[in-house]
Amino acid sequence: MSLLGLARRAGAVEPGIDRTRSAVRSGRARLVVMASDGAPGQRAKVESLVRHTSIPVIVMGDGAELGAAVGTAALSALAVTDASFADAIRACTPTEETHAGI
Repeated sequence: MSLLGLARRAGAVEPGIDRTRSAVRSGRARLVVMASDGAPGQRAKVESLVRHTSIPVIVMGDGAELGAAVGTAALSALAVTDASFADAIRACTPTEETHAGI
């Protein structure tokens, strides 16, 4: 989770469902991180966009933990927009939690 904080300080994180969806649509998202306790409707909004892409999706902590990692309130999702940070975060995530394009 500490890498998410570094990515945020570097300006490489788009926090929240709307900003995550915008990053996916524009092609800026290199990784989507979802909270384990995100509302099904909110998750579906992101999953429907990511489904036919090669953008990896990982589940990391609950909403409070995800928000705390990037210095915000609880989040359902965020997008990492820098490829180097995305690769480093994925490398630290167990493979069973990583899904490419849902």
